[in-house]
Amino acid sequence: MPSFASIRPQRNIVIICAALAILLLGAGATLKITTDHLLRQDATSTARSWARFLAASVADLEQIAGGEQPSAASLAFFLSARNSGEVFQYEIFNRYGYSQLVSTHEEIALLDLSVYSPDAARSVAEAQPIVDVREGNSVDRPAFFARAYVPVQANGRHIAVVAAYVDETEQRRSFHDTFLTAAAFLCLLSGLAFSIPAIAWYRESKVKQVDRRIRFLAHHDALTGLTNRLQLIEKLERALAHLPTRGGSLAVHFIDVDRFKDGNDTLGHDGGDFLLKSIAERLRAAVRIDDVVARLGGDEFVVVQNDVGGRMQAEAFARHLAAAVNASVKFKQREILSTASIGVALAAEDTPPERLLKSADLALYAAKAAGRNCIRFFVPEMDAELQARIELERAIREAVQNDRFELHYQPLFEISQRRLAGFEALIRMHAADGTLVPPLAFIPVAEDLRLIDKIGAWVLREACRTAATWPAHLTVAVNLSPQQFVAGTISDIVAAALKEAELAPHRLELEITEGLLLGNTETIVAQLLTLKAMGVAIVMDDFGAGYSSLSYLWRFPFDKIKIDRAFMQGLDGPHCQVGAVVKAIIALGRELNMRVTVEGVETASQAAFLDTADGDQVQGFFFGRPVSASELGASILAGFSRPMPPASPVPKLHVVNATAER
Repeated sequence: MPSFASIRPQRNIVIICAALAILLLGAGATLKITTDHLLRQDATSTARSWARFLAASVADLEQIAGGEQPSAASLAFFLSARNSGEVFQYEIFNRYGYSQLVSTHEEIALLDLSVYSPDAARSVAEAQPIVDVREGNSVDRPAFFARAYVPVQANGRHIAVVAAYVDETEQRRSFHDTFLTAAAFLCLLSGLAFSIPAIAWYRESKVKQVDRRIRFLAHHDALTGLTNRLQLIEKLERALAHLPTRGGSLAVHFIDVDRFKDGNDTLGHDGGDFLLKSIAERLRAAVRIDDVVARLGGDEFVVVQNDVGGRMQAEAFARHLAAAVNASVKFKQREILSTASIGVALAAEDTPPERLLKSADLALYAAKAAGRNCIRFFVPEMDAELQARIELERAIREAVQNDRFELHYQPLFEISQRRLAGFEALIRMHAADGTLVPPLAFIPVAEDLRLIDKIGAWVLREACRTAATWPAHLTVAVNLSPQQFVAGTISDIVAAALKEAELAPHRLELEITEGLLLGNTETIVAQLLTLKAMGVAIVMDDFGAGYSSLSYLWRFPFDKIKIDRAFMQGLDGPHCQVGAVVKAIIALGRELNMRVTVEGVETASQAAFLDTADGDQVQGFFFGRPVSASELGASILAGFSRPMPPASPVPKLHVVNATAER
């Protein structure tokens, strides 16, 4: 580390030589221009060296630029630097040009009010130091000083800007004394009848003044510049305090960008940041001057709508905000489409700000649970729903950590051969009271918690381990979540489960839903082909529901189609064409060399219909409910392998008195 005394370069010899050359040429104008240039060069070099010295000496510069307290080592450096006598002030700016910390002879402190510096911002934009020399015009500034803004990079990106203020008063005096002495000496030698004119004072540079009342960056979001949570609470407190005198009410709109994490994974952090900044600008443009727009972190925004006349006005405003968020943006020639879920809470009398935010957050939970891209208002019943959600999340985390899930198995029968073909593995989770939590209740929550990968891997291992104990002709089917394909390692997980259980690949069927096929089709196809090459069967589950498309049947490598249970439920109803549709799907599967399984068979009439529909397999409560692995003993499996009675009438085969349903 260089010493403080060795940082400033000594230029007296250069100054004297320059003065002699100027006097010998007899050009007074040239003398002024040259001395001004040399003095500025000296000031520039000194200030730039000090700024770089600070940047190299403060290890937590990026954290300070983000609004955090400096470390003890950094404080010690600032103390020693400010006592050196040359540097009378340091400033640290973030990469957007807003000041974060100032260090003077009197104090070292984070600022209460942020200061925007065009020169600091310009130094980042131009990726080079910006230096100016100026004369002090106040008692706390030297008569003459230099200021350098030096951008600091780490890992190829700008993290901060360091400004160093260096006292150049003595250096200027030295410049003046040196030139005056040289001029007098040369004048005497040359016998000239004129004297060297005095070096003029430096002209004070004009700098654009900015509003000094802007709040310090600690009160604003670093990425978007919006109000942060701390400032939001303060503004809410003031707005709520004024409600009795102003009349009316206010509404808090809690906004969450739907599936932002998935988009962030696809676009990268730059794309995610771009989307968040675009949304922030749109929300600013969508509100009135008295409203407040804040970002609480991640993809969560809050808008405080003042002077609300009632729920209808708040709902109209929420739709206005949703339209602003939903508009597409372009990033690197790629169009980004986003939607928003919005929870709204209207302020009641004497409502604390934190309570109002929590109420809006509860309404947001309801909007997400309703399928996202919608608006929900807070109602008191949501408190109980939140507590139930929190308890369910806790139970899921505990079950994942301690392997407290359980698999139940529902039989699949070959229709033509009247015998058991295999089982579908269906996950179950025990509640605190010992009852079973339905998969439709906890699987979406597990997906939101990003735990479905761990759960899915456990299901694969457990199902393969159990199937390895069955007769060799029986298969096991496992449902896969679309999230399990995101990381691109599903084939490795399947291969590991098969190897660990020593199960033949052709005995494993992997069931996927159409939701998976709505994503990056090229990547999905590649992963499905890898799985198919391993020898496992790929099954389209719940065909005929949701966004069913016939193009999926030839674009993806399916071995089997499972017709959604809704068709069997409609078979006994007034829709007389349901049977024809089922037969058409079965015929289509035949043409594509795909087996067809019909789900949801619960009555004898449904079973009799399928006996004439030429389907391959059947599954439903009529033939057996899901049961635990312990209830699938050797004797039961042997009974399943015996020929079944004719389909009409079809006696119901009771496996166990299980109550857990899929």
